[in-house]
Amino acid sequence: MYYNKKKVRQLTTETLLKKFGCKPEEVVKLKTKNGEFEGTIIPTESKTALTLKLKNGYNVGIGIGEIVAMEKLNEHKKLGKPKAKELAFNPALPTISILQIGGTISSRVNYKTGIVETSFDPKDLITMYPELEQTANFNSKLVGQMYSEDMRFDHYPIIAKAIEEEIKKGGIRGIILPHGTDTMGFTAAALSFMLENPPIPIILVGSQRSTDRGSSDAALNLLSAAEFITKTDFTGIGICMHESSEDKNCVILPATKTRKLHTSRRDAFKAVNETPIARINHATKEITFLKKSHQKFDAAKKFLATTKMEPKVAIIKCHPNMFPEQFDFYRKQKYKGLVIEGTGLGQAPIGVPNKEAKMNEKNFLAIQKLVKSGCIAVMASQCIFGAVQMNVYNNAISLKKIGVIPGKDMLPETAFIKLAWLLGNYPKEKAAEMMQQNLRGEINERTQMNNFNLSGLEQK
Repeated sequence: MYYNKKKVRQLTTETLLKKFGCKPEEVVKLKTKNGEFEGTIIPTESKTALTLKLKNGYNVGIGIGEIVAMEKLNEHKKLGKPKAKELAFNPALPTISILQIGGTISSRVNYKTGIVETSFDPKDLITMYPELEQTANFNSKLVGQMYSEDMRFDHYPIIAKAIEEEIKKGGIRGIILPHGTDTMGFTAAALSFMLENPPIPIILVGSQRSTDRGSSDAALNLLSAAEFITKTDFTGIGICMHESSEDKNCVILPATKTRKLHTSRRDAFKAVNETPIARINHATKEITFLKKSHQKFDAAKKFLATTKMEPKVAIIKCHPNMFPEQFDFYRKQKYKGLVIEGTGLGQAPIGVPNKEAKMNEKNFLAIQKLVKSGCIAVMASQCIFGAVQMNVYNNAISLKKIGVIPGKDMLPETAFIKLAWLLGNYPKEKAAEMMQQNLRGEINERTQMNNFNLSGLEQK
């Protein structure tokens, strides 16, 4: 079907669609001055351009003046949620529980709004990735349906108790937790402290790209997590994500030593001051442990779930031109714990080298009052790599003297979660003492020089 090119300027996106009898969310083939395109029409407010979702998952905007012809592909059904598949139980395979939390890995684009939304039942993940059937049997349960940036401390016990229930029921080889990537490191740390000596692997899996995109990393991350669970003796909490931007390998990362270091790359997650636990090769299914030792279940110890969190714990980031009221807030609001993201080796702006820095003296007094009020203050470094050393420079020495606790090489977010968990389950004095102890692999007493490595693949 063709239209008179002389009338192009009088057309709008809406009238163009009416002309060819097409609607948003339908699959069409466009013939343009620059070639042909096939995809799903995404509704937009533009009156001069048409947006298509291509088969590879990417969007393309095409000015209506470039469109020569449009054909609706009737053989395509309107996009929507696929019907969940009921899987038959295979007694020859182990069983894995999928506890759905939410995030991009369980999302796809809403073509009415163009926004990525969480929308899938846990069974849908299995339906979308039939390769999983060859690896294990799967149980699925909806625990949460949310973006990870919306999570609060109250959500962590819910997840931990769901895991505890699955473990107590028995009959499963491990658990996969599909989770949003933005705060996945926080959740992994929280579960590490809450769940002591778990008898099975519990692997958090995320996706940087939604499942309907051709570049989605969801499938490889999920499949790799399942392979790792079924083929190794690892127990405890881990994170499974892409090792590189290629669909080649995934790595299992330590729960308390991992950070998301890029906003959108598929290999955004890296171990910090630590080595990844293992690598899973997608093509060969080969699993290589990258550390000399890894966590295994200790049958002599009980599995314990301790899930309380102290809500009044916060993080403050040090920066030039700070004011005492920034610290006073937490004292006045009766906070129980505060992680200070200091600069370098653990500094804060408290020194007075000249008259322009006189305000810094008040910063010191504010921190001192905070500690005297009963708030546990922990110093972590915003440098990410390396460890806090509060015996080198005067400012850090002064802070340590008034009771600020060195956080050693803990990531600030891990220190934050650990402090909240300790204060939720132990008296203040005991919590302060345990803050400096390595409980779940969050502290290295010695930081090796070769740990400053984003690939993080050197064996320790």
